[in-house]
Amino acid sequence: AESYHDLILALFFFMAVMMMIIPLPTVVVDIIIAINISTALLLLMLSIYIKNPLELTSFPTILLITTLMRLSLSVSTTRLILLHHDAGDIIYSFGNFVVGGNIVVGLVIFTIITIVQFMVITKGAERVAEVSARFSLDGMPGKQMSIDGDMRAGVIDPLEAKVLRSRVQKESQFYGSMDGAMKFVKGDAIAGIIIVLVNLFGGVLIGMWQFDMPFSEALSLFSVLSVGDA
Repeated sequence: AESYHDLILALFFFMAVMMMIIPLPTVVVDIIIAINISTALLLLMLSIYIKNPLELTSFPTILLITTLMRLSLSVSTTRLILLHHDAGDIIYSFGNFVVGGNIVVGLVIFTIITIVQFMVITKGAERVAEVSARFSLDGMPGKQMSIDGDMRAGVIDPLEAKVLRSRVQKESQFYGSMDGAMKFVKGDAIAGIIIVLVNLFGGVLIGMWQFDMPFSEALSLFSVLSVGDA
């Protein structure tokens, strides 16, 4: 089972690297975006409804994989936006929905959403994961001593003590992994902001110089695509 797990991980990483290198058609990009959104919603539902973090110990690994796939997808969509000023129907439709026909208002709203996502949600989640990992690690010796004390007092038998020790160790590993995964997610958020700026300003310049678009048309088109990509 472990070998299959490692093989699946290696396959995902290989796919992510290939997505960064090989140009993808817009139809394939639309399909991958739909899968990505569905996976994100599924993870959200799972994280809300599980009662104990140990019910989904693979969550940090899944978070890393999905974040890497999102980064690879962003590289693919950026290539399509800058080369063909078209990144598929989903990105254009979503960008058009957010912008709402007014480029200035749409960009202002998008900027506010981006700031809230990065400054409040991402940094807050990173801090929560960091504190949880620290408290879990600091409290680990005390929990182990408490389990040993209960076993010596006859409250629990050696088998129960072994199970409890394993649980404490898994909790510590889980929170440590989440701390590392959230740092990766923070880096993804920063990369996402940079990609938006590249799509917007680079796209406007390329649209004017290579595709002979008027400034207003280039700004309108690449604003919608940049917002939709983000």
